[in-house]
Amino acid sequence: MTVPDTATAGRADIATATRVVVKVGSSSLTTPDGEIDGDRIGALAAALSARRQDGGQVVLVSSGAIASGLVPLGLSRRPRDLATQQAAASVGQGLLIARYTAAFARHGIGTGQVLLSADDLMRRTHYRNAQRTLDRLLELGVLPVVNENDTVATDEIRFGDNDRLAALVAHVTRAGALVLLSDVDGLYDGDPRRGDAQRITEVRDRADLDGIRLGRGLKAGQGTQDNTKAQGNAKAQRNAKAQRNAKAQGNAKAQGIGGMATKVEAAMIASAAGIPTVVADAASAAIALGGGPAGTYFAAARGRRPATRLLWLKHAAVAHGSLRLDHGAVEAVVKRRASLLPAGITGVEGTFDAGDPVNLRDENGTIVARGLVNYDATEIPGLMGRSTRWLASKLGPEYEREVVHRDDLVIVLAVLARGTPPGD
Repeated sequence: MTVPDTATAGRADIATATRVVVKVGSSSLTTPDGEIDGDRIGALAAALSARRQDGGQVVLVSSGAIASGLVPLGLSRRPRDLATQQAAASVGQGLLIARYTAAFARHGIGTGQVLLSADDLMRRTHYRNAQRTLDRLLELGVLPVVNENDTVATDEIRFGDNDRLAALVAHVTRAGALVLLSDVDGLYDGDPRRGDAQRITEVRDRADLDGIRLGRGLKAGQGTQDNTKAQGNAKAQRNAKAQRNAKAQGNAKAQGIGGMATKVEAAMIASAAGIPTVVADAASAAIALGGGPAGTYFAAARGRRPATRLLWLKHAAVAHGSLRLDHGAVEAVVKRRASLLPAGITGVEGTFDAGDPVNLRDENGTIVARGLVNYDATEIPGLMGRSTRWLASKLGPEYEREVVHRDDLVIVLAVLARGTPPGD
């Protein structure tokens, strides 16, 4: 791929990526009344089709299934209970994919629906199947439209928001870039609704985020639905944008539950895995894909990409319980990156089965790591404080194994524990 004339020097990796994952949020696809907006879907399809015609491959991660099902079911707002959300998703998913199919067909591009659950990116066989399906669709010239399988997902086994899903899909597909689109036109150093906040154009590492406060649901830097940023008087644009934002914000709250915090987290997940990311408003999709100065650019970290399941484990998994560790075990796990052995465990909390994610806590209860446990919760109390050699001699050779193997363990000192994921 060639670098477009509009591409900035620092974003050439976005413009030239052979494979790009694009995520769009519910609020960018619906009207203030909650109905699917055909014009917005058409504009998005045109931007992504242009990228395809330039020789690139595109995977679209789209929210909007639940929002699409509200009007047909006679619902005035997004339901709170899981069963009704699943019913709305069941009705809306077909309507949403039909709109995409028609919109991309006008550009001679076929689409394929791919519904994923958290389990699909956690269990190795499922992950490989998802990877093969997405790769084959792209090889066949089909544009995959990915969404979380909301019709069967539960609070305990879901990604939580499609921003995070998009970051993981970018990793699964070995994408060269990720673009997160919504009604947010970038990350700001403050709330632009309350003063002269400045948009942050580039983030190189987490230090660049120091002092930036992101509350859940805060739409930092509400974007526009008209791409007028490069035209006219700047002050007039800001006034017009502010008026449109009031309506857009109401729609966003009604239809989508992802905010700037989830987008920044997803961008950091992707960039840490070596995937450059842009957070921009949907109206600026073409500019963002072309490497132009839209939104906020998150530079890719250098080094080897981590395993997808470890990304999921650190950033998306919901722990089913906790193991309390003594000081020596914490030192071994965190500093030496060793496996967790039964001798270092002092307590067990929760109900979980072998293979489930669990939090590892220090003596003060602080979460220091998360891993996939090799024993059921009921088995561990009888193993605590014992060496694997002693357990093997008394209980059999199958007990000479780690409680959590180091290959199934991630350090999460700075990552908040998730009881119920925030959602999108």
